[in-house]
Amino acid sequence: MTSHVASPAPEKPSPCVARQPILTPDENVIGYELFFRETPQDNHFSSDRESATSATIDVLNFVGLGVLCDRKLAFINCTEQMLLSDYLALLPPHEVVVEIEATVLADENVVSACQRLKQAGYSIALDNFVPQDKRDALIPFARFIKVDITKVGQEESKSLISLYSNEECRMVAQKVETREQFAKAMQAGFTRFQGYFFRRPESLRARQIPANQATYLRLLSAVSKSEVDFAEIEELIKREPSLCYRLLRHLNSPLLGLSTPIVSVRNALNLLGEKESVRWVRMATTLVMGQDKCSDLVLSSLVRGRFCEQVGWKVEHGETDLFLMGILSLIDAMLSVPMGIALEELPLDTNIKMQLLSAKSGQKTPLSPIYDLMMARETGDWGLATQLGKQLNLPLSFIAATSNQAMRWTHEIMSASGVSGQNDLSSKGTITSTPAAQ
Repeated sequence: MTSHVASPAPEKPSPCVARQPILTPDENVIGYELFFRETPQDNHFSSDRESATSATIDVLNFVGLGVLCDRKLAFINCTEQMLLSDYLALLPPHEVVVEIEATVLADENVVSACQRLKQAGYSIALDNFVPQDKRDALIPFARFIKVDITKVGQEESKSLISLYSNEECRMVAQKVETREQFAKAMQAGFTRFQGYFFRRPESLRARQIPANQATYLRLLSAVSKSEVDFAEIEELIKREPSLCYRLLRHLNSPLLGLSTPIVSVRNALNLLGEKESVRWVRMATTLVMGQDKCSDLVLSSLVRGRFCEQVGWKVEHGETDLFLMGILSLIDAMLSVPMGIALEELPLDTNIKMQLLSAKSGQKTPLSPIYDLMMARETGDWGLATQLGKQLNLPLSFIAATSNQAMRWTHEIMSASGVSGQNDLSSKGTITSTPAAQ
């Protein structure tokens, strides 16, 4: 008699996710628009937006909304079919903004669906809103109205803002990619902004780094040496109480599970060991340097570092520390100085320094394929990610899984460090702290 053993269910491939921040005038992130692609199969994505959007629900459960959005709002694109389906009921209402596309017709069914969503606690955003927009009937339900400033002029934007902006409805400027665009959008009256403009250094002519930031750079320099001097690291950490506190918090974290009492900074470093101490210093200095900046800079730099580190396990890159390349890729924006000044005092690997300095100019280095893959993953350029994956002999399924793992790892690190998110759903539109999920 022949026995038949059921084949194990195939492992669920990881979805591909990217996100773009939405900020206040003082550059606090209040949410992210999430960009999804269906689970990659043979490096191919379906062009069916409906399938991709429905896969969003599965992704949010697979990766976790708190991980993807760092306890901030999730803006999710929604077609008419999605709006009229029951998929959205699977998402936590107070953490999700249903973003209605410009192609959705504001008929009776759509109006009723918006009314039900708002009553259930969901927020609604109207995407790519224009003058004489055909979704006028949906405005009473809108918590956000998003305007593409590359398509709607300054005067038209002002007109839309005067008509619709109030405490119950925030006007969002989309496609804000430069400081000049940010300034003009603020002048027009927008109160929310979407884009990557804040990742560029604000003070391009700066020639000095504040004293406390210089200490953090010296710490990065100390752990970048071929032979680490624990006495030097200990002395630098002692100068910054916040770092001492973070070190103790880290040792008390469930991530480590240590129970030995800590008697000194040197004792703490010895308990961690050289390798983990170096890793901790890099992460802690990144967190502290970014504490006065948009939290997304800190989160993104750590995700980048972890992503590059994991890619490094699969590709040839010599002795280069790819984790360090990733976390330093936003150091100019954190310090508001040009990259050259930020890296001036660091004894970095030549390849890392070349790549970080040439990234903005577009010049290529031996590390460019890895760096470009990191950027393609972050911005959701799946076509380029596929192309670079083939060049590096990395399947897109690996890239997606690595990206998700990097986000989960960073979320755990930031949670252990006491970094909390913010939300933007108070009745007056102010920013309030909220838990990841109720």
